[in-house]
Amino acid sequence: MALESLRGKRVLVTGAVAGIGKATALRFAREGARVAGWDVKADAGAAWAAELSSLGAETRFAPVDVTNSADVEKAVNEIVAAWGGVDVLVNNAGITRDAQLVKVKEGAVTGTMTDEAFNAVISVNLRGVFNCTRAVVPHMIRGGGGVVLNASSVVGLYGNFGQTNYAATKAGVISFTQTWARELGKFKIRVNAIAPGFIATEMVRAMPEKVLEGMCSHTPLGRLGEPADIANAYAWLASDEAAFVHGAVLSVDGGIVLGT
Repeated sequence: MALESLRGKRVLVTGAVAGIGKATALRFAREGARVAGWDVKADAGAAWAAELSSLGAETRFAPVDVTNSADVEKAVNEIVAAWGGVDVLVNNAGITRDAQLVKVKEGAVTGTMTDEAFNAVISVNLRGVFNCTRAVVPHMIRGGGGVVLNASSVVGLYGNFGQTNYAATKAGVISFTQTWARELGKFKIRVNAIAPGFIATEMVRAMPEKVLEGMCSHTPLGRLGEPADIANAYAWLASDEAAFVHGAVLSVDGGIVLGT
């Protein structure tokens, strides 16, 4: 279904060059939006921009580390200087550094989640969302409104074994979403989050077949989600079709919560 209200919109997607981020950028490009992409994978930027341009989209790419607030501010200002503002922000960038809080074998502690692993995930998944939204929102206010879309996860709703750091950030993103919905609605800025289930990104597809089968068996629809499933949800939430959806957390998970 075409979402005509997205045509000409100025969209910023973080973590844009692969997986859900790339699928999201492509979906907005197909809808006629102008798409800016950020990613720490600078060498992938040219190919990403060329692919979107082949769809007729006006596009910009910048190698931005979302944990660096100064770089984020600079890159936002560059988009605003070129396009006059930002209409849609998709806070997609995220990482995992999985480990048990305390690992025990035969009654002895054999490992713990390290400070490095904990802090890295907090920095990207939580502070990065904060940095990007703080930098973009003033321009949305001056422009008369906008849409902020945040990447949460079903593990942010229900936790997950071995993901103390990741689950905490995704729960934090839900709190960001609910708080900013209260603060920013009066400026005609809608804020929503998506909570994906198991999605068949490149990283997930590289997992052992037995693990993939387990993921599918816990999902009532019997399959992994595709990055496009999440991209489609982001596009709908950004469009005028979702004009009264605000402060929501949309689970796009194939019913996995029901299956657990």
